[in-house]
Amino acid sequence: MRLAVLAYQGISPFMLSTPLAVFGEPFVASGHQIEVCAGTSRLMASAGLTIEVSRPLDAAREADVVILPGWRDADEPVSADIVDALRAAHVRGAIVVGLCLGAFGLAEAGLLDGRRATTHWAHSETFAARYPGVTVDAGALFVDEGSILTSAGIASGLDCCLHLLARLSGIGEANRIARSLVVAPQRAGAQPQLIERPALGSSADRRVTEILEMLRANPWAVSALDDLAARAGMSRRSLTRHIRARTGGSLGEWLKRVRVARAQDMLAAGARGLEDVALRCGFPDAPALRRAFRAELGLTPSQWLARQRTS
Repeated sequence: MRLAVLAYQGISPFMLSTPLAVFGEPFVASGHQIEVCAGTSRLMASAGLTIEVSRPLDAAREADVVILPGWRDADEPVSADIVDALRAAHVRGAIVVGLCLGAFGLAEAGLLDGRRATTHWAHSETFAARYPGVTVDAGALFVDEGSILTSAGIASGLDCCLHLLARLSGIGEANRIARSLVVAPQRAGAQPQLIERPALGSSADRRVTEILEMLRANPWAVSALDDLAARAGMSRRSLTRHIRARTGGSLGEWLKRVRVARAQDMLAAGARGLEDVALRCGFPDAPALRRAFRAELGLTPSQWLARQRTS
């Protein structure tokens, strides 16, 4: 896959580095090529930094994935040349990604009309008022609409890029990169941007972590919530609250994502027989696995596997 990151005057070095950290060397072993493209060869970034860019903006027309990492000001229109590049990418079938305020560029290009999208929570009201045709999910970390992805503010761009990497190269590769970057793998897009978390390092936090890691290692295991609560030494209600704070949803929702991820790993590794894969991942049968794939990824298992082979 060829990926293009669109840079601009006043770009945040952190936002620019986000897709480069996930898709660039030395971490990725899956052969993706990523380039920074800009309308001028020298950019003044925030904090007084100067960035030299070797690829022109037109080079983005050759990319399979085009990423706009933020924008310098929500009150300033995204430049016309970047909007044109985003629109052209979508027309030719590329995946287009808007990280943080980059969602404003996608909306300006008309790519988000009739779609769900997110952006930084502090600018979500401005975004919704300016683009009434977009269904704004102000709480989500990122939103995957297939060929269009948007993320919330700053660090959630990492979650969005890791999610995209999982789509392109498999969940195993995404988890490997997450470990290299020392960030949490599989933070779901639906997880709220602003949540109350248990105190880091608390006894309750450690016990909930042990429960989730046990289920991640054995996603086929069926355990009643009351049994898990007893194992954690807390009430059912308390365990539910802690899990929601950690994952942004219910235990069932999180476990379904884990099971889909395990199925992705197995299929990518060459596992045969969807019924067997389903049972080994904790689904009752192959139709249940297909439904979970379609709900989580917008693809059937065979469609997802074909995309991995093409990539």
